[in-house]
Amino acid sequence: MKAIVNGKIILKDRILEGQALLFSDVIEGIVAADGIPADAEVIDAKGGYVAPGLIDLHIHGYLGRDVCDGEEESIRTISKGLLANGVTGYLPTTMTVDMAVIRKALEVCRSLQEESKTWEGSTILGCHAEGPFISESKKGAQDAKYIRKPDAAFVKEYADIIRIITLAPETDTADFAAIREMVRDTDVVVSMGHTSADYETAMAGTVAGVSHATHLFNAMTPLAHRAPGVITAVMNTDVSCELIADTFHVSPALYDMLWKLKGRKLCFITDCLPAGGLPYGEYTLGGAKIIYRDIVCRLEDGTVAGSVLPLSKGVWNVYTNSSIPLWECVNGASLNPATTLGLDDKKGSLEVGKDADVIITDTEFQVQKTIIGGEIKYEA
Repeated sequence: MKAIVNGKIILKDRILEGQALLFSDVIEGIVAADGIPADAEVIDAKGGYVAPGLIDLHIHGYLGRDVCDGEEESIRTISKGLLANGVTGYLPTTMTVDMAVIRKALEVCRSLQEESKTWEGSTILGCHAEGPFISESKKGAQDAKYIRKPDAAFVKEYADIIRIITLAPETDTADFAAIREMVRDTDVVVSMGHTSADYETAMAGTVAGVSHATHLFNAMTPLAHRAPGVITAVMNTDVSCELIADTFHVSPALYDMLWKLKGRKLCFITDCLPAGGLPYGEYTLGGAKIIYRDIVCRLEDGTVAGSVLPLSKGVWNVYTNSSIPLWECVNGASLNPATTLGLDDKKGSLEVGKDADVIITDTEFQVQKTIIGGEIKYEA
């Protein structure tokens, strides 16, 4: 038994002070300081926050490694590096590249998933396949020559490792045959993203089974008063959605509105590229050259390619740029993504019986310790 003391414990609906969090491999309870078992190992939070481990639904790479490298060493490096950002579980994310490259990346993640439950790194919770079933007009930094029509057979082949598939619903058949087949035959979350769908098509897609939206506002039809677009469809339905919380991809002026409209359907992501965790410079993504300056990466032609955001920083960005309570900001990177993946019975909050995936931060949410399954995996 371990006990974390002297910390502000962030629950899903409030923050507790003056109490201790007890855990083994699961959360055992919250007690007063005089209720700590005599034989418990005591961990001092030093006045910082004690929060559930963070879950990143959308991350392409870190520390110079790319999920699409299709190499075990790349996934190990990414997983270990993410511990410093408080990420206890994540979805390695592929992009629109050659199908053989995507398959290899998925197979490598599949082969490592079980081992990742106990290794010195963040746990692989599955994969996010961002493409290749996207719209050319909204491809962003993705390579148009690899775009394909939605293929339910491919998704079913990898349904044991793909947890989210990003696609453009308008590229499916008129009756969304591929989407319907994916939803009928798998537990994969179908997400609309990199899409030029109009409002009506997006709404029809949600009826067919689309239940998530990839990096809301980015690479999709905007909200206009006579052309409401995908964004309005997301607002008018109960689909969950992602937000790149780096203050660049989406203006902080929208944070409060998004939370009021989407609540616990709002999931903060990084969309982090291999340049994450590294200094400014030139790197690659899916074989393309990217230039990292300030808080964003761009292609050589200036196209925004993604972020270098640590997820813990994303939580703090939203908190300091909105009126959203800190516990709800934490939910955005823990409970909400866990719920999207159907893992909220085991992960995402500090409730008795859930996995002891815990982070300890300082008073500005910079990670000091990362704990997975009750074991300390990282210390600053």
